[in-house]
Amino acid sequence: MAGPTRAQGQPDYSSTSASGFIPALWSGKLVQKLYAATVFGEIANTDYEGEIKNQGDTINIRTVPSIVIKDYKIGGGVTYEKPTSEKVQLQIDQAKYFAFEVNDVDAYQADIKLMDEFSTDGGEQMKVAIDTQLLNRHYADAAATNRGDTAGALSGDINLGKAGAPVKITKENILDVLVDCGTVLDEQNIPEQGRWVVLPAWMNGMLKKSDLRDASIMGDATSVFRNGKVGMLDRFTVYISNNTTAVDDLTAAKKASNVMFGHKKAITFASQMTQMETLPNPNDFGKLVRGLNVFGSKVIDPKAVGNLYCSR
Repeated sequence: MAGPTRAQGQPDYSSTSASGFIPALWSGKLVQKLYAATVFGEIANTDYEGEIKNQGDTINIRTVPSIVIKDYKIGGGVTYEKPTSEKVQLQIDQAKYFAFEVNDVDAYQADIKLMDEFSTDGGEQMKVAIDTQLLNRHYADAAATNRGDTAGALSGDINLGKAGAPVKITKENILDVLVDCGTVLDEQNIPEQGRWVVLPAWMNGMLKKSDLRDASIMGDATSVFRNGKVGMLDRFTVYISNNTTAVDDLTAAKKASNVMFGHKKAITFASQMTQMETLPNPNDFGKLVRGLNVFGSKVIDPKAVGNLYCSR
């Protein structure tokens, strides 16, 4: 016996509807929003081999081999080396998820504005979760000569602060301190292009109050304050994040921040939305929607990342 017919123009809410829930559509929008908003997507190397399917997977990170420079003598011939690109393994050992209930899946998919709101919110929440976890973790992986009050691989006399004695940041000295961070990378022979620094909001405020009348100090001739990125400062692309580490320094009797700076080759980061599904709601009409995002990160070149321990 045939079932009831649906009036022309009315939506089909059946489980076999051709316009039913489209996991790929939601998953793609969330990943796009996440990478557009996450600081780690900007400051880390995301070039990896392999496919991420589950938490616990291992992927291979490609590294650039070092070419040996040799002396040349006329008639002495040329010796060719076979450079090999070492692969660093990255464990996908972290995961975040979301789960929510919808009563009308077709309507939610058709409402692009509402989907954008879901995607934007999901991306922002992922941004906070991932940035907080990773920014609070990797500053400690900086090479010993890239942190502390005797930083500098060659000079050993650059003060980047230490527990009990953070560097006090003022509008008068913030530019000098950030230049010192650049010098630390210079002494490690880190390339100038691709450098970054992530500042907490209060340091960005100091930067706005500092003497930036000369536009060239920001690397260009345009306004120094932009959305998300402050601009270029002594070869650094400057980012702002409220997710940098803040600690209570009991010895100094003040709050201190761990500011991370470095080069894009220093840290590798991989993230993937691996699960996106819809299930019947056993307790109500409608559907349950859930998604799983797995990710991993690792400092593969400690000499290319530094830690500034500072306070107001």
